[in-house]
Amino acid sequence: MNSEELKKYFVDYQLTLQTCNQASINNSLKKYFSNNSLIHFCHPFGTFNGLDNLLSKCLLPLIESIPDLERRDMIVMAGTTPEGKEWIGTMGNYMGTFLKPFLDIPPTGNLIHMRYHEFFQIEDNQITEMQSIWDLPELMMQANSWPMVPQLGAFLCTPSPMTGDGLTITGDGKKNLDHVIDMLHGLSKHPSNPDPKIMELEKYWHPQVNWYGPAGIGTGRGIAGFRHWHQIPFLRAMPDRKGGSSNEKLAFEGMEDLQTHWIHEGNYVCETGWPNMRLTITNDGWMGIAPSKQPLEMRSLDFWRVENGLIRENWVLIDLLDIYRQINVDVFDRIKEFNKAKNIGKINLTDGLNVIK
Repeated sequence: MNSEELKKYFVDYQLTLQTCNQASINNSLKKYFSNNSLIHFCHPFGTFNGLDNLLSKCLLPLIESIPDLERRDMIVMAGTTPEGKEWIGTMGNYMGTFLKPFLDIPPTGNLIHMRYHEFFQIEDNQITEMQSIWDLPELMMQANSWPMVPQLGAFLCTPSPMTGDGLTITGDGKKNLDHVIDMLHGLSKHPSNPDPKIMELEKYWHPQVNWYGPAGIGTGRGIAGFRHWHQIPFLRAMPDRKGGSSNEKLAFEGMEDLQTHWIHEGNYVCETGWPNMRLTITNDGWMGIAPSKQPLEMRSLDFWRVENGLIRENWVLIDLLDIYRQINVDVFDRIKEFNKAKNIGKINLTDGLNVIK
């Protein structure tokens, strides 16, 4: 299928989850998944197979906690990777009224937002693989239950592309893929070359770029914001970071087992990998994590929008809770400690028409 056919195929999935109906969601999604569909989900959900597990582990508990849940796509891309695989990449926000605890995160009684990056490999008209990160720390922060260090970047409800075309993307975009690949190749030159100028950010990034990082890191504005609130702490803590890729510019020796999948369409590029990077925490400075010499694997699902030859917006989700898991920190246990002094029961809201006397 070409990109337009893939998007047309995906429409029923979008419509089903735009207004999640707990009673009908199973029948509506059956056509997309087999019992063998491989589903990679962020921590704490894990990796499993089939629609039944996707519903019971992830979607239905979320709907139970947020009964008026909406899945609101802001970017939908589709295409064939350089390896010949068909993928659909989506970015958006889950939104709704948070009325019941979810993963021990206490409810707020208010409208909440939680960004997702969800990717789907399509073979023979079925989803054979799904890779999904939900920004659970974003939900924790709105519930005043984020138990880790404050983020450096700004906290916000992640916006759609400023051009408003995230759902109408068309065109080849191979030159934009090449631009993003060259940018990442430039980043890889440091710190083996200790001069940070070797990365040439101004060559690739718009001076007013918005870098939308995951909650826990936050959003940076402009090249300076990207450097201060993400890049400097990240590179200081893990200077040995290496990724795996079929692209020779991004491939590192010994990382051949790391799988990445690239789609390019119009002014947009996206990439997914599970995992797609290996690093070692050797120095202080990143998210308050001690320099434990701990080797890590990182899952990062990314979108870039290129404008007049420069990256203008970059949406990044990292499975940060899995990073904490790998260093033996259980974020959810820490939330339970918070909850000892909170009422975390279900919130029952009236329709607002009852007269208070």
